[in-house]
Amino acid sequence: MEIIEEDVTYTSSDGTELHAFIVRPQNSGQYPGIIVIHEIWGLNDQVRGVARRYAGQGYVVLAPHLFSRQGEILNEENIKRAMKPLFSLPREARSDPSALQSLMENMEETDRQVVQILFAGRQSLEPNILEDAIASYQYIYNLSFVRGDRIGVTGFCFGAGLAFQVSTLLPFSASVIFYGANPKPLESVSKISGPVLAFYAGEDDMVDAGIAALVKVMIKYKKTFAMKLFEGVQHAFFNETSSVYNSSAAEDAWEMALAFFNRYLKD
Repeated sequence: MEIIEEDVTYTSSDGTELHAFIVRPQNSGQYPGIIVIHEIWGLNDQVRGVARRYAGQGYVVLAPHLFSRQGEILNEENIKRAMKPLFSLPREARSDPSALQSLMENMEETDRQVVQILFAGRQSLEPNILEDAIASYQYIYNLSFVRGDRIGVTGFCFGAGLAFQVSTLLPFSASVIFYGANPKPLESVSKISGPVLAFYAGEDDMVDAGIAALVKVMIKYKKTFAMKLFEGVQHAFFNETSSVYNSSAAEDAWEMALAFFNRYLKD
């Protein structure tokens, strides 16, 4: 299917300008929509590629840059450079304020700002990002070529946790979560409108630790929920630019995700 794409801007609830990539089928008509939420690296070429794949299957796809309000500081190059020393810390120390402060003291100014925003200052960052995700839903919902009653959301890693969280706040018709954290509080799962499909990596202890509790609450609230855990693969296995990319697991997940969206977003 032929597609057309463009970079767009719209405003969040407080008037902040947000940037996004939108891609859709070239033929006129109304199509179901999907919001694709990026990893910690921001809106990059890999995420744009995912958006194009869905658009080629008959969807209007919006990939928001949810670091828009931070300006140019949170670009992929800066984030990857700043996170190298962060990954040298033991996993449990990455959320320790004193360990982060000690690490930042030896960083260049730009890297220090990145770590401050994304990690040390995560509590103040998350509410704004959530509001911007909600604004992204409102933007795609109001497009004349989108079926407002058929909008889904998907995300990866950082973006998967956000997609899961926003699914508790908005009436998405379907949600596909790639190795993402559970919504907070977990009981907010009761507010999810549409079915959920979740993918997990077998070698991803931190995220996988929440699976049992998630299944329990999905059953408690009688939600339509499916999941698959891919044995022997690591977090970010779907990202073809990652060193842990697993083509077999990624292709399997893609086929399942596409079939899931087709089932719940298309007549």
